[in-house]
Amino acid sequence: VVAAHGRIDVVVNNAGGSPYVPAADASASFSRKIVELNLLGALSVSTHANAVMQTQDSGGCIVNITSVSGRRPTPGTVAYGAAKAGMENMTTTLAVEWAPKVRVNSVVVGMVETEQSELFYGDAESIAAISRNVPLGRLARPDDIGWATAFLASDVASYISGASLEVHGGGEPPHYLSTTTANLG
Repeated sequence: VVAAHGRIDVVVNNAGGSPYVPAADASASFSRKIVELNLLGALSVSTHANAVMQTQDSGGCIVNITSVSGRRPTPGTVAYGAAKAGMENMTTTLAVEWAPKVRVNSVVVGMVETEQSELFYGDAESIAAISRNVPLGRLARPDDIGWATAFLASDVASYISGASLEVHGGGEPPHYLSTTTANLG
């Protein structure tokens, strides 16, 4: 990038994912690869970008794409959730270490409807049922995540660093709310 454009202004660490594998069935090698992809890769890219950004008058901005899986139990993707939790810590730590030249933030992504949604959420009927559990009544669209990321990378967010912007439609209500007999309304 530097050879072609002379600078790096923004880095978005978006590589990641994990297939469903229960923790008891995951090999050490599998778990290591998931952590390498979802955490260590972003740390490596960020470190290299920072080295360039620190030399630029205008510094730069790094946005890490994290997940609600780093904040709540996600059976079948323990290494992924742990890596995403680590990414949030990495975000706040690097924001302190690399300031004032480089701003570092994260977008905490909830459930997103993509062309591969059925792999994660099931068929259209399942996606509709899951969507009813989200306070805003739908899964995120990729552009919802893109606009949040663009905001954090923009000059409008020039005083935001070390922050985690939650983009999850209001979150996922705790399961007990659907089973309680208490009058909560």
